[in-house]
Amino acid sequence: MSTNENKPTAEIIIPEDIKVTKEGNVLIVEGKKGKLTKDFTKIPTTLVFENNKIVIQPPGKRKKDLALANTVRSIISSMMKGVEVGFTYKLKIVFSHFPITVKVKDKRVIVDNYFGERSSRVSRIVGETTQVTVNGEDVIVKGPSLENVSQTASNIESSTKIKNKDLRVFLDGVYLYSKQEGME
Repeated sequence: MSTNENKPTAEIIIPEDIKVTKEGNVLIVEGKKGKLTKDFTKIPTTLVFENNKIVIQPPGKRKKDLALANTVRSIISSMMKGVEVGFTYKLKIVFSHFPITVKVKDKRVIVDNYFGERSSRVSRIVGETTQVTVNGEDVIVKGPSLENVSQTASNIESSTKIKNKDLRVFLDGVYLYSKQEGME
């Protein structure tokens, strides 16, 4: 972290195998796992490219402004990590009352026979590059975008939320148990 004209800034070094470009307020990060874009229009910071690093300059010099700059740095580093190695979330299918079946169809994950319900529970797969596979009792969510992978996993977990039952007894559902960097 360096101070330029008494303003707090945050810096992030760009690795050699990653290409970062800026078009207006949209940041484009390209790597071997794909291409990610993020619009920074609503975040009041300035992104400046210097040699092989990005300097994030917040609008003011208060503690709140430094926190904003560090948030932007975290978002950009997640994008770089995603296009370099990717992210994998694993969820476990748990049932004791009725056998649950999970299928992936188009951009949706369908949970059938949850507590013997006739209607299926459907959750949305977020993002174009997010991949969801069912492998035995595991649901594996992979992709270069941490935002999309985590939101998809959350959508699947939320679709099997138990209502009006004792959570200590009725443990059926699909639960997140592993977060990893890298797509095997």
